[in-house]
Amino acid sequence: MKVICSSEESLYRPEALRWRERMLLMEPIGDVVVILPCSMKKPYSDSKSHQKFKKVSRSFQELIITSPFGICPRELENTFPIQSYDVGVTGDWSYEEVKSSGKLLKSYVGDKNVVANVHGGYEEVCKNYLDDCVYTCEDGRPTSPDSLYNLRMELKNYSKIKKRDKNLHELRSIAIYQFGSEEFIPDNVLSKGRYHKRIFSGSKQLALLNKDVGFFTLHLEGGKKLYELGINIVKIDFELKTNTVFVPGISEASKNIIPNDEVVVVYKNQVVAVGKAVISGYEMENCENGIAIKIKHRVK
Repeated sequence: MKVICSSEESLYRPEALRWRERMLLMEPIGDVVVILPCSMKKPYSDSKSHQKFKKVSRSFQELIITSPFGICPRELENTFPIQSYDVGVTGDWSYEEVKSSGKLLKSYVGDKNVVANVHGGYEEVCKNYLDDCVYTCEDGRPTSPDSLYNLRMELKNYSKIKKRDKNLHELRSIAIYQFGSEEFIPDNVLSKGRYHKRIFSGSKQLALLNKDVGFFTLHLEGGKKLYELGINIVKIDFELKTNTVFVPGISEASKNIIPNDEVVVVYKNQVVAVGKAVISGYEMENCENGIAIKIKHRVK
């Protein structure tokens, strides 16, 4: 689904607001943050410009600056809505766009070293909100041979991130965005699959990472993990025997649940199913009828 962002008012779309709130929870990995401009093509890695960038900076923490979403760490570029928004690119940034992106950028970077291969409005964001930053762009063209050479030479001063650490960081970043906690992903996690990733802890599958939308789809073991963490819980007062949960059978629901969230269904303090919310947690507790959850996996 395309998220159309056609004006400065798009800064206040619910999707953009929620994204920026979750970005405040993110932290970079490694010694340096490489700042890059966004692209019209989504996800960014599919664009010709980012294919050039990744040849140089893929072993480091990459961060894309964009409006109206502010920032996007590379590991989250497949996550909705950042993988499907559509915005007109003029190169001119308003005061509010610079401010919203700049505050997130400063919070995310912290005390890390920063190398920025940007120009125009992207460079304005960096210069206004970062005290110390190395700029590598030549002649206003981040993809030029000179700019990429400067970026490559500068990054030789820093250690590359190991592939295992980078993969673990990606999974935990997605968990933070989706569930608000990195503890969903344990240290012994394994991911299997060429595109969509099956996420295992030991021999037990926690979830499936759907790369089309960048979210985890829970399995029962993952539901148990979320239940331990107290996240997205829906309690029912009947024995579940179908793949649909209706509002009248719900006794309690986490208030932060919104439609399409992955949720855990609990009966008598036992996880009995996992599924996708149709309505919000508030509506589950206060409505009198209607479908609340579509079940994906349940105990039989």
